Amino acid sequence: MMGYTEYFERARKAQKVFWGLTTEKIDEILLALADGVESYSPILIEANQKDLDRMDPTDPKYDRLKLTPQRIEDIANDIRNVVKLTSPVGELLLEKDMPNGLNISKIRVPLGVVGVIYEARPNVTLDVFSLCFKTGNVAVLKGGSDAEYSNNAIIEVIHHVLGDHNLDGDVAILLPPEREATEALLNAIGYIDVLIPRGSQGLINFVRQNSKVPVIETGAGIVHTYADESASIEKLKAIVFNSKTRRPSVCNTLDCLVLHQSLLPVLPEILQPLAEKGVEIFADDQSYQALDGHYPAALLQHAHPEHFGTEFLSLKMAIKTVAGFKEALDHIAQYSSKHSEAIVSENAQNIETFLNTVDAAAVYANASTAFTDGAQFGLGAEIGISTQKLHARGPMGLAELTSYKWVVRGDGQVRG
Repeated sequence: MMGYTEYFERARKAQKVFWGLTTEKIDEILLALADGVESYSPILIEANQKDLDRMDPTDPKYDRLKLTPQRIEDIANDIRNVVKLTSPVGELLLEKDMPNGLNISKIRVPLGVVGVIYEARPNVTLDVFSLCFKTGNVAVLKGGSDAEYSNNAIIEVIHHVLGDHNLDGDVAILLPPEREATEALLNAIGYIDVLIPRGSQGLINFVRQNSKVPVIETGAGIVHTYADESASIEKLKAIVFNSKTRRPSVCNTLDCLVLHQSLLPVLPEILQPLAEKGVEIFADDQSYQALDGHYPAALLQHAHPEHFGTEFLSLKMAIKTVAGFKEALDHIAQYSSKHSEAIVSENAQNIETFLNTVDAAAVYANASTAFTDGAQFGLGAEIGISTQKLHARGPMGLAELTSYKWVVRGDGQVRG
């Protein structure tokens, strides 16, 4: 860790930047950053192309890595959305006067120094910084080597904007991409207040098992949609298509369609749009028989046990046929990663039972799981999607980047 201690010491000292920084000034800087991201778009795309040239286009991470003019514009707009939100810092959560005359209040405060480890998603660099900056947190970023050129270009834009406003650039520190930096971050006791991993299940497991600093776990998305016997075929067709094909490489993408057996006769119709998109299907015996001869043979495979509980991150999907509601719930409970789960149904009792009993950070009725996203939930951008239950769950926005402290005001009281 010796070579990285300097980074962490600089991050700690940079917390002082926020001592005299008003909310209005923070918003002004973030708006300047959004404009800067758009004006530097050609430079960012050029750097991103260097990263793309090193990756196999068939790699599921390729789409996550890719920046386009539209994606850069979307990122800039996400920053502007963060500006529009009210900062939770300083929010009064509770206040009471005690019989002894003490006034006790509970207020939101920044977490402090937030470390984030992520893989081939350069947009995370800007999302994390904007959310951290809005909430008075220093961001220590550890991107993957796959996005090295992209992340370096983005951090230069951030530092350029901060410099224009005479602010210390150490409120946003990008660590080198090598693995040693990850190890140092995991052991940065006393420097990093909380560590958030974003990426594959392997990365998340590694961080959780090896970190000596507190971790907020953002889990993989093994996502199911259950269609019961009352499901609207038109709704189901649209929801399955959107949640599987909109952006196959992201964590809210559908991985397994759980289908009531009564819908087998209309399964070819439901999946027809997926065939046009080239989605490979891993079907159990019943669904395979229903699709055989009605779905492209090259895209239809028999499901094996390993296909259930798999986050495909690509144009692949499993199908599990069930005889009833309980069997569907049991299958989801067995294989869910507790990210996002959905039911398509016109049965009000089934819907309410599903929403109340399925253990996931986000549960849906008659809607695509593609909406599990900080911006879609009105949080501006997002720091990640937490699948754990302590501190934060689901899309993490501004409030999830704060803790609280107790403020006690007295007039000479002492305790007997």
